[in-house]
Order: sequence, then structure tokens, then C-alpha cells
Amino acid sequence: MFKEYFQYKGISFPRLIYSERGLREVENEFQVRDDDVFNVTYQKSGTVWMLEILSLIHSKGDPSQCRTVPNWNRGPWYETVLGLQTARSNQSPRLISSHLPIQLFAKSFFQSKAKVLYTVRNPKDVFVSLYHFAQIFRPYKEPGQLDQFLEQFLEGDVPFGSWFDHVKGWMGLRGHENFFWITYEELQQDLRGSVERICQFLGKPLDARALDGVVENASFQAMKQNKMCNFSLAPRFLLDQTQSSFLRKGITGDWKNQLTTAQSENFDRIYREQMQGLDLSFPWDQLSPQPSPPPTDCSGPPPGGS
Repeated sequence: MFKEYFQYKGISFPRLIYSERGLREVENEFQVRDDDVFNVTYQKSGTVWMLEILSLIHSKGDPSQCRTVPNWNRGPWYETVLGLQTARSNQSPRLISSHLPIQLFAKSFFQSKAKVLYTVRNPKDVFVSLYHFAQIFRPYKEPGQLDQFLEQFLEGDVPFGSWFDHVKGWMGLRGHENFFWITYEELQQDLRGSVERICQFLGKPLDARALDGVVENASFQAMKQNKMCNFSLAPRFLLDQTQSSFLRKGITGDWKNQLTTAQSENFDRIYREQMQGLDLSFPWDQLSPQPSPPPTDCSGPPPGGS
């Protein structure tokens, strides 16, 4: 039972930290408040990074809370059993994280003024990160060989379902004034400029000093050393970091070191099929060099949250 998945409306979830009852409560009973801010991603797409950014914006760059309160209490994943309890008890304004596809999201959100920030990441990097994460996150099934797990990922046969469906679903909210999206790659390329855009969306402008505080404390090195966001406080029965750390590299494009040319080309083909009709261009849609042969050993996942 420990590594057993259950289906909720066609989407797989691991037991122990998720339940059918909890997901029903999130979807149908959770009361969204107008000043809620939701940090939404497909898994391994920058969740923990964005959570740190949003926490620091809220504190105007002061890292005190981020260094003393675990991120799962600051911005709980409300679809988990414990996260739902935390989200309900947290005082406004609440910061709430989620990996849920849009069709399972709290229905009350769509009649509210609450805001969603949606972070998207190159699906090849998402896949590689998820492959390594599944090896240390104990509620997940062992991923097996990379090529086997790649097939499951492309078919959406993983927790939280298809990356393609997740992105297409949430991107349907483009143009709504309470929806903001950004890519992991943009955060990497220009963190300060990205933070300024996020502040503008939230209606929380920061002065130069506060911006410096956000950028400094949301850097990969700062987060890697911060026990409140590097998951070193996570219980061993959930996350085994003895072989690799949760925050691994903090880079983009690591898929080129992991996927073969054939795997990359197959991924591209399915990507084009799945994403056609979405009038949108992502940074990774540009032609990229063919990957080199993958190395023989692979370490843990890059940042991006559970």
C-alpha cells in the first residue's frame, strides 16, 4: 500500500499523503478567499523556487520568516492531507501551493478574485527532474529504467497526469486578470526582472533594497543552504536524501545530458502533436542542439518542488 497509487477522476495520486476524500474536499468544499495567492505548477517545474520568491515578496525582502518557518507551512500544498489542514488554518492573506490540474482545482476559485501564478518549465527538464525525484520520494513508485519511465511520462501515466494536459488546461486562463504565468527559464535568465513583473501582478511594488533581498535570498545557493526550503527537515520515510539532495543543480537544459538523440526526437514529435493549436511559444520551442550521450551515473533532482 505504501507505494500504491489511486485514481481520482482519471489522475493518479500516491497514497499516504493524498486521499480521495481530501481531493473531493479540495475540489468541492475548500473556500477560496479573495486575497489568496496560489502558486501552481506541474510537479518539478519550479514550485519551491516560486514559493520562496512569493514568501520574500510578502515580507518585502526580509528573509526572517523564510529562515524560520518551513515552506510547507508558509505555502502548503493544499491537495495533500496535511496541507489542506494547514491551508484552512492559515491566516489571510494566504499563500497556497498546488500541482493540481485545473479540472480538479477548488471550484470556489473560479468565483473569486484570488490570484494564480503558474510556472511552466521545459518538459524535458521536468521529466529528468521527476525521474530522479521518484528515486528519493518514497510515496512514488520506483521509476525503473529511464526509457521505460519516459514512455510513462509521455503517456501521462505518472502522478498528476499528463504534463501536456496540465499546461494546456491552465493556459486556458490566459488573459484573465487574476492569472499570471512565467517560465522557469525566464526566472533563470532574469530573476530580478521576473520578480518585478510578479510584484506588478500582485500589486505589491518593492523598492530597490527589498528587490535585492528577494533576489539574494531566492538564489539557488541561498535556498540550498536554507533548511526551511531545502527539505532537509522532511521526514526520512517520505524523502530519502542520503544518496542525493532535493535541490540538486539549479540549471536548465540538463535533459541534454540525460536523453539520447532518439529519445529527444521522439519527445519532440509527441510534444508537437500534443501542443498543436496552442497559440503560444515557449523559450524551449526554439531549435536546440542535439543531446550528447547520457552519462553513466545520475544524481538527484534539480530544484522545482515536490
